[in-house]
Order: sequence, then C-alpha cells, then structure tokens
Amino acid sequence: MSRDERTSAPEPAPAFVGMPAFPEAARKAVGDATLRANLRHATRTIRDKRARAVAELDDWAALREAGKRIKDETLRHLDTHLLRLEEAVTAAGGTVHWAQDAAEANRIVTDLVRATGEREVVKVKSMATQEIGLNEHLEAEGIAAYETDLAELIVQLGKDRPSHILVPAIHRNRGEIRDIFREKMARWGRPAPEGLSDAPAELAEAARLHLREKFLRARVGISGANFMVAETGTLVVVESEGNGRMCLTLPETLISVVGIEKVVPTWRDLEVFLQTLPRSSTAERMNPYTSTWTGTTDGDGPDAFHLVLLDNGRTAALADEVGRQALRCIRCSACLNVCPVYERAGGHAYGSVYPGPIGAILTPQLRGTASGIDASLPYASSLCGACYEVCPVAIDIPEVLVHLRGKVADQGGHRLEKAAVKASAWVLDHPGVLAAGERLASRTRALHPRRAPGPGARQWSESRDLPEMPAEPFRDWWRKNRT
Repeated sequence: MSRDERTSAPEPAPAFVGMPAFPEAARKAVGDATLRANLRHATRTIRDKRARAVAELDDWAALREAGKRIKDETLRHLDTHLLRLEEAVTAAGGTVHWAQDAAEANRIVTDLVRATGEREVVKVKSMATQEIGLNEHLEAEGIAAYETDLAELIVQLGKDRPSHILVPAIHRNRGEIRDIFREKMARWGRPAPEGLSDAPAELAEAARLHLREKFLRARVGISGANFMVAETGTLVVVESEGNGRMCLTLPETLISVVGIEKVVPTWRDLEVFLQTLPRSSTAERMNPYTSTWTGTTDGDGPDAFHLVLLDNGRTAALADEVGRQALRCIRCSACLNVCPVYERAGGHAYGSVYPGPIGAILTPQLRGTASGIDASLPYASSLCGACYEVCPVAIDIPEVLVHLRGKVADQGGHRLEKAAVKASAWVLDHPGVLAAGERLASRTRALHPRRAPGPGARQWSESRDLPEMPAEPFRDWWRKNRT
C-alpha cells in the first residue's frame, strides 16, 4: 500500500484546555445516570478483585514500605540516576533527548518522525504523551498517530478523552463501544465485522483485526515506560494485551517519551514494583506482558531507539518537600477505584489526563494553580483517606491535598474566607463581644434564613440547611442549670 492510499488520520479528541472548574464539571457528570452506573460497576469490581489479590501476600506492608523508600531515595538523588541512565542508554546504542516542557518534547518527537520520512506512527498507551498533547501536535503536523491499547483505541475512535489511568474507557459500556466500532472503524482502517455484537470476545477480535494492519505497516513506534532502570539503561512496559510488544518490536524506529520520575536505580529495585503494580492495578499476580528493551540490537527489534526524558513541571514538584511524594506514583490507579468522589464524578471532571485523587495533587503541581480548573482540584476530595490506604507506595494524598489548598488560599483565591477567619479570631479573643453576639443570634433566630445567603454560598447551600439556632446560648443555660 502506498502512502497516498493509506487511511486518513484520526481526528484528535478535544483538548482539556478551557475545562470548567471541578465543581461545575462534576455537577454535570453526576447528573449522567449512565456514566454513574458504568463507573460504579467498574470501580467496585476492580477494587474488590484488588483487595483479594493484595490479601494473598503476607508481606504487602513491607513491600509498600520498600517501594516508598526506593522512590524517595531515588527522588533525592534524581540528577545522579538520570545521568547514569543516559550513559547506559547511549552505551547500548540509544539516543537520549531532554525536554524541559511539552512544547520541546513535541518538537523533538515530530522532528524524529519526520527524519524517517513516515507520516504515521503506532503508539502503546502512554500517559506522558497524553499529558503533552502529542497526538494533537502530530496531527497538526500531518502525522497520524494510532493508539493500539484497546481502551485507548475506543477513546480515540470516539473522539473522546480518557477518564481513568488504567482503564481509559471506563465510562463506556459494551453497547457504546460496539456502536463506536461500527460507526468509526471504517474511516480509519479495517471496518468492524458485519453484525458486530457487544460480546467482549467479538469486540476484542474486531480491535485485533483493525490494529493488525497498522502494526504490520508502521515503521515508527511511540511508547511510554512504566520504569527505567538506570544501571543498564533498560526501559520497562507492563500491559495486558500484547499491543505494547507489537509496538516495541516491529517498527524500525522506536521513540519513548518518559517522565523523569520513572527511573529506578537497579533491577533489584524494579523487582519490588513488579510485585506491587500488577496487584494494585489489574489485581493480577503478574502482568501478562512485561516488555523490556535496552538500546538497539542488530537484527532484533528497532534499528533506532530514542528516549525523550520529560520534565514538564516535575522538577518544580520535586522542590516541594510535601508535594514531591506525588512523584512516587507508579500509575496503578488504585486510588481512583476507592475514591467516592471519582466514582460519582468520573475522570473527565478533573480536566486532566491524570484524574482522581492522584490527579488532584499531581496536576496542580505540574501545571500550577493559575487556572480555575487547576486551583479547584485540591478541593476535589472528601479527605476520607481511602486513597492513602490503598496506595502501593504510601503517598499521603490527603496531606498533599491540604498542603495545596493552603497554597491556593495564599495566592488570593479565598479572600472572603480569610477575612471571615480573621474576624472570627478577633471575636473569639473578646469574650464579651462573643457573648453579646450569641444572645443576639438566639433572640433573632426566628428571622434566620434556612440557607446561607449570598452568591458565594449558593453552591454550598444547595444540599445543606443551616443549623438551627438554640433558644439561648450554652453559657446562659449553664449558668441557670448547673448545680
């Protein structure tokens, strides 16, 4: 097939730019009964299976602590480990590129693809490339990027956005997926089979046949990595379908875009995470496919390998002594599956490729809190602590949420709240004023509204009544009734 005869490029999904703040986006999502049903079924199924898988290990707590310590120690000496990684990758025949931000990473990848003369690439699921909007950038440059992970394919065909770290199409049910395949597959390549039903086996077979053409034709592959081993320059991808291995071995050129926090010092360190990640994510004892590659090898795999190390706000997060623990994340998604907020609002409401509790602390650190959506994310939580309990690297997400809320408040986002707290502190320091205010409030209680007044309190009041004022202050009651 000639390049001119190839299928047209997929249309990019709408970007997250311009998303409303979390409360507004979540309110719309909560009103979608189908979405809530899909999320409730999926998250409860996954978390129940995970709990059983984790319970099989008597040393789970020790593994969790080991993962935390390895990550913390690596982050403390990140510069050293990254330089060691670069040396090892280069010695193995690869080329390392450093990208300070999304724009630089997109430029590097685009230039590398153009140098091959190709106009299309296949991709194995990569959150880093989603983070920087690589697909959209490549499309604007006339390069088609085809997702090969089943869930990512569903999202891409449907011109949708991922809503879960592990299961990007968790918000779709089987009937919706069938309709997407029937309507969209033919435009991008091999059409869905006639009479396609919503049976999982039929949907998977339709995706396999559709993707096989692209695997066999593509000369450029783009991947992420779950881990990078500094001592050998080895990259690791864990997945469940085998699509990753096809992307990593068949193309002539492989480009991997990886966040700098994904490095681990040694293979011995990697062993800990290869136990905790599968159980926390897919509730499996080990991943069906664990692919590793080190540079290039004559006659085996890609002829050229490029590693793009992505910063994009990570060093800024590293400088925050409380917030840096978010960089321990191994993208297992366990925190999403136990979060009551995520279960009801879904991933799209977070306005980021990183949804759920981890997204609520990671995204504001990577992007800052200047926008409404980013400033609202630290408040997208009930602070119940369930996310911390299941995290396999013990990220104290509630602690970071409170820390980031303080930062948002300090930047002037809550002036009225700060003024109210200051006024309350003055009243509490003057007992006479407090007593007079309490008596006045009790005597006028019949006139008090049931809902908090003012536009700023309207959202809070929609689901809450103000507490009823007692007939007299406690101090007066105590004076009359104490014996």
